[in-house]
Amino acid sequence: MTEPSSVSASTTTRATGPVSGPPRTGPAGRAAGAEWSALPDWEKRFRASRVSLPEWAPDAPDRALFVSNATGTHELYAWDRGTGRQRQVTDRPNGTTDGALSPDGEWIWWFADTDGDEFGVWMRQPFAGGADEPAVPGLAPSYPAGLALGRDGTAVVGRSTEEEGSTVHVVRPGGEPVEVYRHRGSAGVGDLSYDGTLLVIEHTEHGDAMHASLRVVRPDGSLVAELDDTKGGTKALGLAVMGFAPVDGDRRLLVGHQRRGRWEPMVWDVASGRETELDLDLPGDVSAEWYPDGSGLLIVHDHAARTELWRYDIASRRLSRVDTPAGSVSETTTRPDGTVEYLWSSAAVPPAVRSTTGAVVLAPPGPQAPPSVPVEDVWVEGPGGRVHALVQRPAGAAGPLPTVFDLHGGPAWHYSDAFSAVPAAWVDHGYAVVRVNYRGSTGYGREWTDALRHRVGLIELEDVAAVREWAVSSGLADPERLVLTGGSWGGYLTLLGLGTQPDAWAVGIADVPIADYAAAYRDQMEALRPLDRTLFGGSPEEVPERYRASSPITYVDRVRAPVYIAAGVNDPRCPIRQIENYVERLAARGAAHEVYRYPAGHGSLVVEERIAQLRQELEFAARHLPAAGGTRPGGG
Repeated sequence: MTEPSSVSASTTTRATGPVSGPPRTGPAGRAAGAEWSALPDWEKRFRASRVSLPEWAPDAPDRALFVSNATGTHELYAWDRGTGRQRQVTDRPNGTTDGALSPDGEWIWWFADTDGDEFGVWMRQPFAGGADEPAVPGLAPSYPAGLALGRDGTAVVGRSTEEEGSTVHVVRPGGEPVEVYRHRGSAGVGDLSYDGTLLVIEHTEHGDAMHASLRVVRPDGSLVAELDDTKGGTKALGLAVMGFAPVDGDRRLLVGHQRRGRWEPMVWDVASGRETELDLDLPGDVSAEWYPDGSGLLIVHDHAARTELWRYDIASRRLSRVDTPAGSVSETTTRPDGTVEYLWSSAAVPPAVRSTTGAVVLAPPGPQAPPSVPVEDVWVEGPGGRVHALVQRPAGAAGPLPTVFDLHGGPAWHYSDAFSAVPAAWVDHGYAVVRVNYRGSTGYGREWTDALRHRVGLIELEDVAAVREWAVSSGLADPERLVLTGGSWGGYLTLLGLGTQPDAWAVGIADVPIADYAAAYRDQMEALRPLDRTLFGGSPEEVPERYRASSPITYVDRVRAPVYIAAGVNDPRCPIRQIENYVERLAARGAAHEVYRYPAGHGSLVVEERIAQLRQELEFAARHLPAAGGTRPGGG
């Protein structure tokens, strides 16, 4: 399950009164002295306060917005960098992480859903503090699909509902929302130009939800230009908005493309139509963002689960290294003076918001999280190519060890050399942890990411099986004490793996999984259905055999390992009804299982809830794994 930390105003495909001084210390960080010392390290990592990279207002750079768990729940905080004053903006039982600053820094927008169901409305609050008010009173609740705020007070709001599909509305100051886009396919707001005269929309009207096209329109909805890489070839290529140049009157749009088999940036001059691709000669995926004066690009290079930063000067076309420590950079921003601020961590070192000046930009209050052990890189030959896995093991421990195979969500995501409290907790309890970047993962080129079609789930598990074979044959893993686990898509793969590879796993732990794919399709949020149709080649009614072959419930009667499932009762992505279908089948045959239902959505933003869940999972594994050299539960 993910550990939220960032300010976000977009939908992913499968995240009070004024208070002076630092964020108030609550359940996440209140333990101190002897009380803190008495906690086990794995709990300290969850309870230690964290902060995201602050997002700053372009026209008021000293005004910033960030997320922290300092009260025990992830919430939004305002920070006046000039005075040092910070205050908590939101205070809700299940937390808040989606927010944005208006360009002038006067308003904080935040998304208000109901207990994690992701369905709601945008609210706003003055930066200096005050009452919340509906940001766009004329728009009914929906799932969010992007937000862009203009310098003149204009707002561009992306929405998704089952009834309307994807819509985009433009809201002028004091005016009513005007719909400028609508389509049944998935779509969302890309960006608004610096002067507010152009709007770019990412859409999938061509029917391939894995590869977006771009449409630039004026605020009245009239067409300006289109960019579509899905035509003219045997395989569709995707495009992604990286942002308009932050200069008045500038029509350059930074675009991510896949024309050379990986994500790379290019500059598209919308006015002239000229496309300038950047030959950066960097392996792996590359993203970018503008420097504030528009003269250069901050290049974020992701390769082999690590991150590098570079500056690309547009005039000279020269690339120069921006020094960062070895590890992963999860968020970046460039300040008006040209310095770069970034959120950095490694598997061994907890995250910190750093600057290229060498300073720590924003330090969380209270005791800090203990470190963990570094990762080892493993490359294994799999049926579709070399599979990259990240391995952590207890310091000084000799194998074979009980081993946790932790599968990431997404599926378009990947594990990196970044700090995470979950694998660190397993390592503290004597387990090795293997995290597999199976086919479908990002960071290894387009062919790797796009490999999932039609044999969904089964392809990923072939890669997991290859890494499992290596782990056992190398002496790392005890074949009788293997735990398969993951959250979201990783939870789906866990349940599918328990049924399709029943002899391979001793215990299964699935957080917010897809368990009955056809039922999940019917109940999930509207924006995810186009993705499923792309992956499977149609809906459950159109290609029922593919959904049946890739659905965990098809194989539930073959499951031998004890199963633990955690489910959010308000989850719109992996809805609870389809999980109940699977659990009923387990119960009908008396299979060993436990189900934990919690009152939130696709994961929890509450520290105590996350600790409680992981404690249950650790205890479940300890109860059901055999002792070293013992007999596996279920026989065999």
